[in-house]
Amino acid sequence: MALQAFAPAKVNLFLHVGAPAADGYHPLCSLMVFADVGDRLSVYPADAIEMVVDGPFAQDLAGEGDNLVLRAARAILAATPGPKPPFGLMLEKMLPVASGLGGGSSDAGAALRLLSGALGLNLSGETLEAIAAELGADGAACLWGRPVIAEGRGERLTPAPGLPVVDAVLVNPRTPVSTPAVFRALDAAGSFSDVTPPPMPEAFEGVEELAAWLLGQRNDLQAPAVGLAPQIGDVLACLQDEPETLLARMTGSGATCFALCAGDYEAESLAGRLAGLRPDWWVRRCRLGGPWG
Repeated sequence: MALQAFAPAKVNLFLHVGAPAADGYHPLCSLMVFADVGDRLSVYPADAIEMVVDGPFAQDLAGEGDNLVLRAARAILAATPGPKPPFGLMLEKMLPVASGLGGGSSDAGAALRLLSGALGLNLSGETLEAIAAELGADGAACLWGRPVIAEGRGERLTPAPGLPVVDAVLVNPRTPVSTPAVFRALDAAGSFSDVTPPPMPEAFEGVEELAAWLLGQRNDLQAPAVGLAPQIGDVLACLQDEPETLLARMTGSGATCFALCAGDYEAESLAGRLAGLRPDWWVRRCRLGGPWG
């Protein structure tokens, strides 16, 4: 019988990026939350280790023989002694690829959680977090899918302030964006930020208060990403013009953008209207917070 784990989409409510260090890596500070939409990963008995990808965005991973799920599987096997039974992994790819939603990192986190239990490894949270952090900047945060403040390269995590569950709409113009290219454009512009966590309350009482506070923050990768993919600017302009939108911003290195809404009705209305107006865009109504089952 297959065991399953949910891999939620990651959303950067703000993302401040500093100047690169000597090793070329950029320090960052970000408030990360997770959506109740995402991919789903299953593990099942098999004669040999294998991976199958299904879902609406499976084709975008075709030919990727070394994706983050397989890297996570190899890492957890290498971290534990003794023989393991062979297994198969089935990834239902529901999120756009190269979209700023942390899909690969979240899929890898789901693989680590799933295989630790399915193979009877019972690894500690600290061990899983260390493995996840080695898989990428979003790896540690995406392991558990809880709201966090991420610092350093993304591996230093502290709990986020108290947050309301936020009704939102995710929009992707179906334009993949290269993260390295976005960082190169940022470096060329030299527009770096202080990555000290900004002062924030212990808890936000409601989405209106959260959106008002976020207006004073930014995503430093948004401008360089729009320069590389003007379609992102089209999405942001569209969202900002809609009456239901409290705040519109890009997540990660793009190209997905989000709109925060006052409630369920507003998010549902906005998502339905956008899907009708722009059938070429990927549009999903969601809730932001986490963790989700």
